Amino acid sequence: TRPGNGSVFENAFIANAKRTARASPTLISATRRLLATAFLDDPANTYFAVLSQYCIPLHSFNYVYSSLFESSIFDKSDPDPNPNPRGIRILYRSFMELISDEPRLWKRYTARGRYAMMPEVPFEKFRVGSQFFVMTRRHALLTIKDRILWRKFKLPCYRSDECYPEEHYFPTLLNMKDPDGCTGYTLTRVNWTGTVKGHPYTYKPKEVVPELIQRLRRSNHSSSYFFARKFTPDCLKPLLAIADSVIFRD
Repeated sequence: TRPGNGSVFENAFIANAKRTARASPTLISATRRLLATAFLDDPANTYFAVLSQYCIPLHSFNYVYSSLFESSIFDKSDPDPNPNPRGIRILYRSFMELISDEPRLWKRYTARGRYAMMPEVPFEKFRVGSQFFVMTRRHALLTIKDRILWRKFKLPCYRSDECYPEEHYFPTLLNMKDPDGCTGYTLTRVNWTGTVKGHPYTYKPKEVVPELIQRLRRSNHSSSYFFARKFTPDCLKPLLAIADSVIFRD
């Protein structure tokens, strides 16, 4: 759906957009096109956040910006948290999961056939992670330029119940190219209790209260999560009601 007049996304619709489907390479292709468009749109873009329409912000933009660029304590896994003497961070890392111990990882790896991913993607390099991440500019360029892994991940699966390429392509690519450049965790909070057919718990309007926002912010890996999912569209009204007093009040 094209954004209407007055939307912050007005005139930001990608031309010749194509329909996507869950558990298919179309989501990888769409994300790559989004990254390419944003990459070219502004040379100053240092980070790219990939979200869905079911995600919500948990903080103000100022909080997100200062956490990524100025804070020395936000990323608890940062091996070199101190910026240079001028307060400018030199090393930027992508906030992306690189999970290697998921119980069904082998079945997902062989979803296209036992040897379909070889030799380019050996199983020990295969990873899984959230398709909602915050990626650095250098990793965005690496992703846009990739052709080798993309040819593998766009192959059709013969096991649709184990085929979720959008959860594997990006973590596997960065794990193979620059694992130290990733934090290993995402900044989007997801509640997997009560999952239904691979979908996380979905929050309803009556659950949108200040206490929920505070709870969703808590993270063991960083000072706070930036985003959360999954919220139904009719959560918009109660979310707006607490936006100024809770969500954007850092």
